[in-house]
Amino acid sequence: MARTNRFSGLRTTAIHAGENPDPSTGASAPNLVMSSTYVVDADAGFSARDLNPDSPYLYSRWGNPTVRMLEEKLAALEGTDAALCFSTGMAAMAAIFFSTLSSGDHVIISDVSYAGVAELTRETLPRMGIEVTPVDLSDLGALERALRPETRLVHTEIPVNPILRLTDLEAVCQLAHAAGAKVSCDSTFATPIATRPAEFGVDYVMHSLTKYIGGHGDALGGAICGNAELIGALNAEAAIHYGGVLSPFNAWLIARGAATLPIRMRAHEETALAVAAWLEAHPAIERVIYPGLESHPQADLVRRQMNNFSGMIAFRPKGGGEAGARMAARMAEELQVIHYAVSLGHHRSLVFWLATDSLMESSFALEGANLAAYRAYAGDGIFRFSIGLEDTEDLIADLDGVLSTA
Repeated sequence: MARTNRFSGLRTTAIHAGENPDPSTGASAPNLVMSSTYVVDADAGFSARDLNPDSPYLYSRWGNPTVRMLEEKLAALEGTDAALCFSTGMAAMAAIFFSTLSSGDHVIISDVSYAGVAELTRETLPRMGIEVTPVDLSDLGALERALRPETRLVHTEIPVNPILRLTDLEAVCQLAHAAGAKVSCDSTFATPIATRPAEFGVDYVMHSLTKYIGGHGDALGGAICGNAELIGALNAEAAIHYGGVLSPFNAWLIARGAATLPIRMRAHEETALAVAAWLEAHPAIERVIYPGLESHPQADLVRRQMNNFSGMIAFRPKGGGEAGARMAARMAEELQVIHYAVSLGHHRSLVFWLATDSLMESSFALEGANLAAYRAYAGDGIFRFSIGLEDTEDLIADLDGVLSTA
């Protein structure tokens, strides 16, 4: 948990928030503190229940200087009171679910969301007596109908993974809060450069730090940003008692990546716009979904809610699922610049084929109108394409070599 000074600009914030020169050595770069324990006075308490904001460091599961530095930086970027880091994005998301929900409670989740979250909510939460309702949160009427007196949490994602559909955060928060429910938002795709969900009323802003904020594909991490009271409660239960805390070394790597986040996101957006427009005109491609294109079905909401269009593109080939599978096989063998791999938000471009039937069997299990709404975006399958920091012409040439012969 952390409080931090504010700076006027995001670029300054990304570099300086949470950091100060070392008072002993004058080192400009932040220290990496790998110690698991700390020398303290004889009257220090042994239980984490004795902690308060002024407590010294005692044990690194309870708090670590390097992790604290990153938490202060993230809170400043998101414009929240505090932040709390975890070992992965899934650990952060599980912390929200398990700390805010109990047997008999009801949670509403975006029906299209990160696969791990979809599977956790479908397979694990019901086993604990928590009822889950997946909802297309772009449909506010569907959300209103799903809310109940026992609804404790509405979980959103912007844009949703993998079809890049948006959720009107302000409207969702108004409905949820009026019903007495908190709102969480996975803002990994957007990053605080594009959208700061707390400004729209979101209570828990969650990130997989593994993605854009770390930015280099070499460190797992997760974070939750919010007000001091909510984050303090999460720290006492989820971080300290569940134990899924972030390694100081990973925190140091992620903070190093976060320093360049505003510049990187501008570059991701610039290249993604060019590549998305090129894909949209390619004869082998049936549809491209990218928030920066006028063809995005929620273009008005995009411009109200996003200050950066990010680097995620979804596209589907002509010829349906069989054509997509063939194209994926060619990509895995022939791409030279783009890596055929999962994950996203790295300096390297990554692409992966996501077959609709396979996703329905493994993660989403959508039916009826929800399945139809998903297929309206994805058809029989889509490629999820994370644009990196390579030159635009090299990415286009790499893709063209595959698409033109598919």
